[in-house]
Amino acid sequence: MLTRCTHFFLRTARCPGVAGAGQHFQEAMKVKKTILCVDDNEQNLSIRKVILETRGYRVVACNNGQDALAAFRQGGIDLVLSDLIMPGLDGTELIAHIKNEAPCLPAILFSGKIKVYEKDTRADVFLPKGMYAPAELLERIRTLLVRKRGPKRVARPEETGVAAAS
Repeated sequence: MLTRCTHFFLRTARCPGVAGAGQHFQEAMKVKKTILCVDDNEQNLSIRKVILETRGYRVVACNNGQDALAAFRQGGIDLVLSDLIMPGLDGTELIAHIKNEAPCLPAILFSGKIKVYEKDTRADVFLPKGMYAPAELLERIRTLLVRKRGPKRVARPEETGVAAAS
């Protein structure tokens, strides 16, 4: 049972007896970005955590808004994925606090009770629970993270030291 914010990180155990021994497991996995995932429903939180981790994301899972805000303030968060309706600090308030401190941080708000959210929110995306496939959630996350990072810069030949073919 999650009673406070729980951090889930990949272990960096060595892989003995394998070609290239000495490489860390984490290097092989190429951990992507860190997602702060917030939901007061532990089952939904666990499912979302597994989906994200199997895609290589690091997940900081919290079951309430107060713990999520504290985890965010520790740093290292690349995206927020929050339930709308939670006791205490709800998803809208949580995202407002986070956006006050980090306006460019992508945020996704979701709800199982509300299908269309018309109230003003600072979330980048609103998704009604059960109305989207996990693949759609992953694509929205990927898109928001790319937008945060900006487009990939193509290196010119003179920057890479490679001479242009004549």
